[in-house]
Amino acid sequence: MLLFLPGLVIADVTNPLCSGEKVFFDPGNGEDIIVPSGFTVSVFAKGLNAPTAVAFRGNAKKFEVFVLESGHGLPSICNDEEKFQNTHAPGTPNPFTPDILVFNQTGTLIAGPLGKPTDATSVTGGSDVFQPHGPAIDIAFENGFNGGRLFASDSNQSLRTTGNNNSSRIVTVNPDTGSVSPFITGLPTGDHPAEQITFKGDWIYWSQGSTTNSGVVGRDNGGGANQQDIPCQDIKLSDNVFDSGGGVKTSGYSPFGMRRPGATVTAFESATGPGICDGAILRANHHAKNPKDTVEPFSWGYRNPYGIRFAPDDHPLRGGLFVTENGEDERGARPTENAPDRLHLAQQNPDGSPDYHGWPDRFGFLDSTQAMFNPTGGPGDDLCNPPAMPVFNAAACRAAITAADVPVRHVLAFPPQAITAALALEPADVAIVGVDFVPDSFVHGPVRRGAALAGREGDFGFAAANGNPEEGHDIQLINFKDPLQLQLQRFAYNSTFEQAFVGRIHGINRPVDLKFGPDDCAYLVDYGAVRDFGQSDPDSKFQVAGDGPLVQFPGTGVVWKICRTAGH
Repeated sequence: MLLFLPGLVIADVTNPLCSGEKVFFDPGNGEDIIVPSGFTVSVFAKGLNAPTAVAFRGNAKKFEVFVLESGHGLPSICNDEEKFQNTHAPGTPNPFTPDILVFNQTGTLIAGPLGKPTDATSVTGGSDVFQPHGPAIDIAFENGFNGGRLFASDSNQSLRTTGNNNSSRIVTVNPDTGSVSPFITGLPTGDHPAEQITFKGDWIYWSQGSTTNSGVVGRDNGGGANQQDIPCQDIKLSDNVFDSGGGVKTSGYSPFGMRRPGATVTAFESATGPGICDGAILRANHHAKNPKDTVEPFSWGYRNPYGIRFAPDDHPLRGGLFVTENGEDERGARPTENAPDRLHLAQQNPDGSPDYHGWPDRFGFLDSTQAMFNPTGGPGDDLCNPPAMPVFNAAACRAAITAADVPVRHVLAFPPQAITAALALEPADVAIVGVDFVPDSFVHGPVRRGAALAGREGDFGFAAANGNPEEGHDIQLINFKDPLQLQLQRFAYNSTFEQAFVGRIHGINRPVDLKFGPDDCAYLVDYGAVRDFGQSDPDSKFQVAGDGPLVQFPGTGVVWKICRTAGH
C-alpha cells in the first residue's frame, strides 16, 4: 500500500491520441531514487517530450544545456505525429516531432524549440528542420563545452514502423537560429537508426544500429517493408532461412521474403554509398568538403551499439572507444530470449579494416545456438501473429516457436574474421545506452578514478523480467582496473527497482543518455513513461487492446542532475 503525504502532487498523464492510455507522473525531486552517500539527485528539467540527448556549451560558471526531444520513436497508433497534426488546431505544438530546447545552468528555458518541423504530414517537415517522422537520437558539439558546430542524428522512419528506408542522417543545427542542414544523408534506418555521436581528431564517429532485431527482416520491421542489414565486410550466408508465416521465409542480410542460402553478400550491398553499413561504428572526416565520401566502418558486428565515448589516454582502455550494445529481443522472424547486453572496446585493425564483434551469431561471448537463448514464444514473434496465427494463443505460440525457431540458428556460414570478444556482459533486456566517463571531482565512495556511468533504459516487455529484483531503469557504475578488469554495480536506481509510473513513485522511468556537464554533475536524460507488452511487468502493459506495442507519453520526460555533495 502506498501512502501519499499531504502536499504531494499526484498526476496522471494521458496520451494525447489514445485517451484510454494513462500513466502516473510526478518526479518530485527524485525522493525515491537511491544514490550512494555523498551524492545528491535533483530535477533539472521536466515535462519534456521523449528526450533522448543532452549537450553543453560554456564553462562551469555559465553554460547552456541543449536537450533533444526525439519525436515519434516507438511503434504505436498512439504516437502518430500526422494524426496529432490532423486532429488538433493549427499551430498546436506537436509532441511527436523532434526539436531542441535550450536551458541555462539553473534549468530555466531560454530558447527553443529549435529545428522543429512545421508540417508533420510531409517527408521533409518543412525547410531547414528535423525530419518529422523521427526519431532524432543525439546531439553533440564538435568542440565539446567550447561549442562550435552542433551535430545531431535524425531519421524519418520511426522505430519498427513502415517508412522511408535509408533516411537516417547526420545533420548540423545552428544553435542560435535552429536551422538544420544535412551533413551526411542516406544512412540505414529500421529497428535502430543513426544514434550517438562523438568526436576525436578530424573524425566524427556515430553508432549505426542494426536495421533488424537479429539479422533477418521480419514482420516486426514495418510488416517486412523495412530494409535489410548491410554488412561492413563480405560475408557468406548460412543455408538457414527464417519463417515469418504465410509462406514467407527470409535469409539474413536480405530483403523480406528473399531466400538465398549459402550466398555471398558483398560489403555495403544495398547501401547508398561506400563505407556505409550497420550494426557498426562509422566515422567520417567532419572537415571534408564532401563528408559522405569519407565514411568508413571503424568497428562492426554489433546489434545496436548505442553509447560511444572515448576513454582518457591515461585510462586502462588507453584512449579507446568504449561501446554499449543492446541485445536481441523475443520478436520477429528470428526471436531470441535472454540475450545479454554487452560492453565493448572498439578498435580498427592495423590494416584500417574494422574489427568484428560477432553479431548476429555471437551474443557477447556466447553462440546463438546455446539453449539459454531459445525463444519460448511471445506476442512479438512473427509466427505468433497474422497470418501464421490470426489470434494470439500462448500455448500455440510456444509450440510454433519451439518447432521452428529453436535453437536460434546461424545467419552466417562463418564469421568474416576473428571475433573480438566483449569486455563484459550485462543482464538481458537492460538496454544499456548513453555512457560517459566521470571527472576526477566526481570520484567518491564507490566511484573510482576513470569510472564510467551508463544509463540502462530497461526492457520493453517482450519477455519475462530479467531477475528479481529486476535490473534496468537505472544508472550503472562501471569501474575499471589495470590490468583491464571491469567492476559493475548499480549507482542510481528506484526504490522499487521498476519504472516510476508503475510504482507511482518520484523516480526514473527510461534513462537513455548520460553526460557530465561543465559543472562536473551527471545529467541523466529520462525518456519518460512507456507502456509495453507487459511480459516483464503486467502493470506496465498498454491499457487498451490494439494500442500497443509501445505507447509514448509526452510530457513525462525528465533531465535529472546528480552531483557530489558539498563537503564530502
